Amino acid sequence: MTPSWRKPAGMLFILLLIAIWVIGVASLSNVVAEWHWLLQLVFYVFTGIVWLWVLPMRRLLQWMETGRWR
Repeated sequence: MTPSWRKPAGMLFILLLIAIWVIGVASLSNVVAEWHWLLQLVFYVFTGIVWLWVLPMRRLLQWMETGRWR
């Protein structure tokens, strides 16, 4: 059985997404720091869980395992 190229490519893409997320959140930190702490919590939870992990990672991990996006 030949190893799939999708897993290494997917891992590199995950690292790229994390790097983009870190740069984006760090660039917004001055603006977000001025918000009320509850708004900051909502912002970081949303961007950290929903925007970074739930939306792109679900499909990406599925593609890495099966080779299909759906």
